[in-house]
Amino acid sequence: MYARDHGGIATPIGPVTVTVEHGSVARIEIGGAVARGTSALAIEALRQLDAWFAGALKTFDLPLAAPRSARGGELRAGLIAVGYGETLSYGALARRLASSPRAIGQLCARNPLPIIVPCHRVLGAGGALGAYSAGEGPSTKAWLIAHEQGEFR
Repeated sequence: MYARDHGGIATPIGPVTVTVEHGSVARIEIGGAVARGTSALAIEALRQLDAWFAGALKTFDLPLAAPRSARGGELRAGLIAVGYGETLSYGALARRLASSPRAIGQLCARNPLPIIVPCHRVLGAGGALGAYSAGEGPSTKAWLIAHEQGEFR
């Protein structure tokens, strides 16, 4: 049986939409439409995202769709381990994960789960904001970092 559900919430950076497939969160889109999800997992994912935007949640506890490879899973776990409000350069994260800055850049650019898998916490050399593939790009990334660092409380 194929099970897919969507839901979205309004946030300070615009609508955030969750897609749930086969019992896991498969995609987060910054943009889309505000709509009520019907599955328990979609409702819970939206609840956790709402709590994160409210500043009441720092880590997510949701089943995520499996990465395409074991190495992809290791890299994603390393990205998730970058703490709330913390930032690292692509190079520093690459050294931490025995990878290359280019691989980390590709991981972030292809991340289907922004916010939950916090690619916004990865910066360019010298603290440069760098690119961001979700929402409005670098301005969304800057907002997410500022939010985590308490600039909006």
